[in-house]
Amino acid sequence: MKAFEWANATSVDEAVKLLTPASPKMDSDTTPRALGGGQDLLTTMKAYIERPPRVVNLKTIKGLDHITDDGKGGLKIGATATLTAIHENPDIQKGFPGLSEAAYSIATPQIRNLGTLGGNLCQRPRCWYFRLENYKCLKKGGTECFASSGDNKYNAILGGGPSFIVHPSDMAPMLISLGATVTIAGKDGQRTIPLETFFILPTETPRRENVLKDGEIITEIQIPATAARSTYVKFKERDSLDFAMASVAAVVEFGPDKTVKDARLTLGGVAPIPWVAKDAAASLVGKKLDGDTIKNAATLAVADASPLDRNGYKVILTQTLIRRALNQLNA
Repeated sequence: MKAFEWANATSVDEAVKLLTPASPKMDSDTTPRALGGGQDLLTTMKAYIERPPRVVNLKTIKGLDHITDDGKGGLKIGATATLTAIHENPDIQKGFPGLSEAAYSIATPQIRNLGTLGGNLCQRPRCWYFRLENYKCLKKGGTECFASSGDNKYNAILGGGPSFIVHPSDMAPMLISLGATVTIAGKDGQRTIPLETFFILPTETPRRENVLKDGEIITEIQIPATAARSTYVKFKERDSLDFAMASVAAVVEFGPDKTVKDARLTLGGVAPIPWVAKDAAASLVGKKLDGDTIKNAATLAVADASPLDRNGYKVILTQTLIRRALNQLNA
């Protein structure tokens, strides 16, 4: 790990100033990095993927860990709210149970006690070619995605190319299905955008996973009020401390006759961004969740899948998780 300066920010404005690089040139040696729980950043620094001259601690910003009612039945969650706090919050458990489930699905209690919402959304890919120091893959300025023809068991089946990473966040798919927005602070002020547009595909740029500019940080996530039911279903190779091989964040609002009034399905672990299955969700509207309707939605969700040599299992796995999630909401 390269030596670095440590700074404890006391306000969002101070954090932005500390994170703004001295030079407009962006590279891993000149760009300061923000730290929430540090679970991801420190591992990338140890592997020399990130070599920031300064690390800015955001947990010292008072009040940035809030979880509050927005006065309209929705929620506002600060960027440094821990995963444990989100999982255990009674308002989230009651009104947004899928979000509580997503937080609980992450890693171990020790990591959830430290890990933050903002950090979970801004994680770097877990692809081992990216994580190994000696592989200069496409995401590290190289010319090749080694996973495309290499060991790609955990890589993308949807939206892949030229890089075939999968986004590792569990919170992002659930928040997107809940219609969340994200507030970003930077030197030019604040902006709020739909979380769905926060993430970017490798076709736009293979070096980044989101729209954050240098010096910008997430400050808050907003979740609108909803009458819908929600659930998060995740399959991981190990029972604990593991990332999703595939996951489904399902949100369904039912009418009085148990027909679907509205639906949102977002997939995790299968694409470089949280993958919104729009056609699959639209196919549910106006129908009851019987076996044929659920099966059809599961098929539509992966209709455009292009598996690599070793990850074709994700097609069937994702279909199974969709059926499981929708059946849970229909119970």
